Amino acid sequence: MYEDPIVEEVREARERLAQKHNFDVAAIFEELRRRQGTLGKRLVRRERKKIAEQIAAPGRNSAPLHPGR
Repeated sequence: MYEDPIVEEVREARERLAQKHNFDVAAIFEELRRRQGTLGKRLVRRERKKIAEQIAAPGRNSAPLHPGR
């Protein structure tokens, strides 16, 4: 099985954070929200696309899109 070093690093960080807060999920999220607030504009905020802007994939029966085939 392939071991991804980035995934391993994220898991280690998660474990350290959990241990620091005695595995209290509410305390973990409270700290994460506090950290997020200190980052200010460094966070990326993506706007949701409107449905009309989304590209729809053709259905399984795409024959009407390819006349003459």
